[in-house]
Amino acid sequence: MNYAVVPVTEFQQNCTLLWCPQTMKAAIVDPGGGIPLIERAIRSRGLVPERILLTHGHLDHAGGAVALAARLGGLPIEGPQIEDKFWLDGMLRQCQMFGMAPVQPFSPTRWLEHGDTVSVGEQTLEVIHTPGHTPGHVVFFHRASKLAQVGDVLFAGSIGRTDFPRGDHEALISAIKTRLWPLGDDVTFIPGHGPTSTFGEERRSNPFVGE
Repeated sequence: MNYAVVPVTEFQQNCTLLWCPQTMKAAIVDPGGGIPLIERAIRSRGLVPERILLTHGHLDHAGGAVALAARLGGLPIEGPQIEDKFWLDGMLRQCQMFGMAPVQPFSPTRWLEHGDTVSVGEQTLEVIHTPGHTPGHVVFFHRASKLAQVGDVLFAGSIGRTDFPRGDHEALISAIKTRLWPLGDDVTFIPGHGPTSTFGEERRSNPFVGE
């Protein structure tokens, strides 16, 4: 699986393009905004957009999904897990809170559950439910490439905030330790913000979940 990161919005959120090298079909993960930037990144690589994936329902990750899906010919939107429905239903409130242009509430084409899979061309992503930052947060894992898109669960040197509505610090720590660490120290992860790292590096040095 190939990937490219496109930082978008004033939050510098990592929108990620994941694509199958055999077919050039691509998934766009967490298009929070910056649609022209995302479209240019797609065109410059000759990608064929296949679907949009959402790790969770926060505005900076999901705010551009509906508009981008429409511009790209009505792509399906998949994820997050249904416990994040209240975040997607509250899109207008999120926009007001952060002083951003209004985004209408929406539901994805498909809610995802732990153990589901998502296809990208000839590649398969595993869906891992990782509540804590939000209750319906999911991670997308490509086992063959040892690559994970973890949204706002884990960062290089830090972890996701849990002070938002229905955040749960204990659940977040448990999700990292019981659902991410077993995937292997050699897994590279793309966080929702900031640089990539590996699970092994975070296990060694992250002050919040390091061992």
